[in-house]
Amino acid sequence: MVLAASLAALRSALEHGKLPLELPDSKASASTARQIVAQLDDYVLPRLVNLEAPLLAVIGGSTGAGKSTLINSLVGRVVSETGVIRPTTRSPVLVYNPADEHWFSDERILPGLIRSRVTSHDQRSLQLVHEPTLPSGLALLDAPDIDSVVELNRTLATQLLDAADLWLFVTSAARYADAVPWEFLLAAAERGASIAVVLDRVPPGAMVVVPRDLGRLMTERGLAEAPLFAVPETLVDHLGLLPDAAVAPIRTYLATLSADKDAKERVVRRTLDGAIASLVARAPEVAAAVDNQVAAVDLLREDAEKSFAEAVRTVRVQSADGTLLRGEVLSRWHDYVGTGDLMRTLDQKVSRLRDRVVGFLAGHSQRAEQVGVAAGSGLEALISAEGAAANERAVSAWQAHPAGRQVLADHPELAGPSSELPALVARTIRDWQSDVLELVGKEGASKRTTARITAYSVNGVGAALMLLIFFNTGGITGAEGGVAAGTVVLAQRLLESVFGDEAVRRLAETAKQDLDARVEGLMASELARFTAVLDRLPIDAQRAEEICQAVAQVSRDRQIDAAGQVVAAQADLPELSSGATTAIASDATRVELTTVSPSPTAEVVEAELVPDEGAGR
Repeated sequence: MVLAASLAALRSALEHGKLPLELPDSKASASTARQIVAQLDDYVLPRLVNLEAPLLAVIGGSTGAGKSTLINSLVGRVVSETGVIRPTTRSPVLVYNPADEHWFSDERILPGLIRSRVTSHDQRSLQLVHEPTLPSGLALLDAPDIDSVVELNRTLATQLLDAADLWLFVTSAARYADAVPWEFLLAAAERGASIAVVLDRVPPGAMVVVPRDLGRLMTERGLAEAPLFAVPETLVDHLGLLPDAAVAPIRTYLATLSADKDAKERVVRRTLDGAIASLVARAPEVAAAVDNQVAAVDLLREDAEKSFAEAVRTVRVQSADGTLLRGEVLSRWHDYVGTGDLMRTLDQKVSRLRDRVVGFLAGHSQRAEQVGVAAGSGLEALISAEGAAANERAVSAWQAHPAGRQVLADHPELAGPSSELPALVARTIRDWQSDVLELVGKEGASKRTTARITAYSVNGVGAALMLLIFFNTGGITGAEGGVAAGTVVLAQRLLESVFGDEAVRRLAETAKQDLDARVEGLMASELARFTAVLDRLPIDAQRAEEICQAVAQVSRDRQIDAAGQVVAAQADLPELSSGATTAIASDATRVELTTVSPSPTAEVVEAELVPDEGAGR
């Protein structure tokens, strides 16, 4: 069946639409997804492919409303223990004719419940009871209290009511206006479910007033077509059963539905179509929640990326604005170049001083290495500090978001930089300095006139190139800036004397780009710690679209399904109800069956009843 296939696709999309982040809408949407999947499994899909299966009437309602007493009285014997369901229910009880065994012994409906033939206190089991006197084609299911103090009971009650072809909703004269029953009834009305209401334990003196008032409330809330049966407060026999006359109208109503194929099909199709329409209306909520999860992850990812991108930018700027030309670096450079003699010498023609440059640098190779070490230490400190600052910014941004707080709580290792960062930074700087020296060596090797400089002074020329890079934008000012500027001019003159202007610019640009790339790689490795935990979240951006597409397909298939006719199944309920309210009045000697229509007039049908000598309810 086409509609069944599209509903199965929707079920799969909902089941895989995970909501691991605790966003404001996550809990409710996850509950909605579970409810839809459960209803598809428990009722919609099995019923859609087995429209001829027995009518399942689920008897549900509030605590103490008399559900078990009602089902026992309808059957004529005790099949569901009374008084046990509060507050810790035993397993739900399913009563059916033995001829319908094949419909219920397998997992066609309520597949999540284990079949049992005995009473159990395990909510995961479903007690099966044969009853030959129950009409074939009808099954009664006694559900836990919808307002039970035990959450599992409430959840199970909702699940069972969602699996019903017909809700036989039981409330009492004392509690019919309570909020919880009306929440269920209004939810059923909104989805177009077939409902009948039993108003139980009505005092004889209130048999007109209370049913009329409940009928008015039902009409105002969209339940005008739902039949209402009023059962009087009366004596029960030694088995705890109500007088037969008290439940005869309800038994007749159910028997009529099961015997009339067309009436039964109308009820089933109405409830089935209402259930499908409801899940089609609710499923987009889950898709929106998945989108919100994706958006939250994207935001967290963006916050982390921005934090580490800022670190890359800061290092890129501060490694070129003179910030590193301080303290140890300048001291080591001045030790290397000595007095201003070399500066004055470099002002002469390059061709007349190269031998002096070579000799000068060759004699200070160890000091040149010390310049490189100082420069590397400054870079390490800068990069490590910015890595830690980036980590702090990312954590701060995530702490401001509920999803971020959840992720950080699950991954406390993100609170600070990785323990490997210092070693990675040190190795990266060493590798970069080695590449700078190699770059200088290669450039010198290509020019015969600089062969001796390349051979004897690679460290010194490399140090000069690093200093030139560090003052590319001249960020520092004042006296310190003047010293740094003079230092860089000296380094630049030295380099130009060896390579020429154009080659120096090319070398500086290449070395700086290499440094920036390495820093970006370092920060990317730190960023990966944050993005990796996001990547491991079971959130798929495609799931929201899959849910929406599945909803659209179900909506189309409702219109065209060859066997369905589901969408148009808005036919009236059997003639017995006629959109009216049915009430039973009782005193000690007689029972009056009263059909109360929405108008003030009423038709009275009298029936004799010999009162039982049992205890009162």
